[in-house]
Amino acid sequence: MGVGEIAGLIAAIAFAVLAGFLIYPLIRLGRLLDQISDTVKQTGDHVMPTIDETATTVKQVNGTLADVNRISSAASTTANNVGALTDLYASMLGKPIIKLASAFYAIRTTATSFMSRKGHASSAAKQPTFSTASADADAPAAATHVTEE
Repeated sequence: MGVGEIAGLIAAIAFAVLAGFLIYPLIRLGRLLDQISDTVKQTGDHVMPTIDETATTVKQVNGTLADVNRISSAASTTANNVGALTDLYASMLGKPIIKLASAFYAIRTTATSFMSRKGHASSAAKQPTFSTASADADAPAAATHVTEE
C-alpha cells in the first residue's frame, strides 16, 4: 500500500466520521420538522371550528343589536309621543286653568279689599311710614323698615 492509498483511506474514514456526526443533527432536524408539521395541522384543525363559532357569535350579536335598535327606536317614539301629549294637555288645560285661577285671585283680592274698608274713610288714607332701625348689635345702622300704622 502506498502513501496515496493510505491518505485516501484516512480521508474516507474522516469523511465517514464527519458524516456520522452530521447525521444525528439532521435526524433531529427531520423530527423537529415533522413535529412542526403536526402542530400546524392540529392548529389548523382547531382554528377552523373557532372561526366558525366566532362567525356564529358575530351573527348573534348583530341580531341582538338589531333588537336593541328596535327597542331604542320604540322608546324614542314613545318619549316623543308623551312630550306631544304633555304639550297638548298644557295648551288645552293649562292656559284656561291659569286664567281661571287668576280670575279667582282677582275676585278674592277685590272682596278682601272691599270687606276690609267697611265704610271707614280713614282707612283709605293709610300711608306706609319709614323708620330707621335701632342701633342693635345685630342690625345694620343704615337699615330702613316699612311699617303701616
